[in-house]
Amino acid sequence: MSAAQAFPPQTEIRHFLDLRDLDATTLRDIVDVGLSVKRMQDGRRRPLHPELPLAGRALGLMLSKPSTRTRLSFEVGMRQLGGDVSVLSPADMQLGRGESLADTARVLSRFLDVLVLRTGKTANLHELARWSSIPVINGLTPHSHPVQILADIMTFEEHRGPVAGSRWAWVGDGNNVATSLIEGAVRFGFELDLATPPSMSPNPDVLAWAKAEGGKIRVLHDAREAARGADCVVTDTWTSMSDEESAARLETLRPYQVDRALMTEAAPKALFMHCLPAHIGEEVTQDVFESPASVVFDEAENRLHAQKGLLLWALGGPDWRKAGQLATR
Repeated sequence: MSAAQAFPPQTEIRHFLDLRDLDATTLRDIVDVGLSVKRMQDGRRRPLHPELPLAGRALGLMLSKPSTRTRLSFEVGMRQLGGDVSVLSPADMQLGRGESLADTARVLSRFLDVLVLRTGKTANLHELARWSSIPVINGLTPHSHPVQILADIMTFEEHRGPVAGSRWAWVGDGNNVATSLIEGAVRFGFELDLATPPSMSPNPDVLAWAKAEGGKIRVLHDAREAARGADCVVTDTWTSMSDEESAARLETLRPYQVDRALMTEAAPKALFMHCLPAHIGEEVTQDVFESPASVVFDEAENRLHAQKGLLLWALGGPDWRKAGQLATR
């Protein structure tokens, strides 16, 4: 039986808009399948899934914001699974001439099997998902960045074992990545302390959701307190794509720089993560970024492998988990 026969299209539409939308078991399986597919590689000499389970499927990458890791992880990952990719810029589509998102979604659904959207307006993601008859994946919005957290979980577990029961510290702005990290902490069962300036606290809606779900989440304003005893310290650039850089903003965030002194507050074998791109000398110092604790480039690579697990879930049908078994047989 061919891979295409083994993984028929699913009848349900599996959107991936936020981590909270999926149960813990499904998210766990996405990461585990991605890891299984990664392990079959022999460096770069044999980077393809042997069964090419997504052969004949087409992915659309609709990017209205700059992208390096998101674009490459989905583009390369889809091709390594046997599928095709079209990169779409809204400026080059009829969207730029006034076609509605609803009509665009219905047209793209006739050509593609899955759509990844990176947008500066969160409402665009939900509008596309509402009208699409194919899975829509959140490649980043001002509200959240869930695909990044899948890679972070994968990276932690490769270096330190099961993430459940560990403790993480987020230091900096309570931004879109922080929102998804909160959701990831709840779904994957780890503790999370977030140190942010009072004016940049995390989204109150996601904090209320995390509390209702029994998540072990604390919001602090002291970076050292958050980092104390943490197994992983995470930060992000102080000026995200939706932010205006200003001297006042940078000054407000200055006490939240991850430097050597802050890392000494963390557990002895604590990891440092950053979703990249980094602004050395702002949110992180050079000595931390280049230290043995830093796993930022493993984290970046794992975007590829986590996205493979995600694509197999979105497109692989009821037996999508078999793709990981095929990869290791």
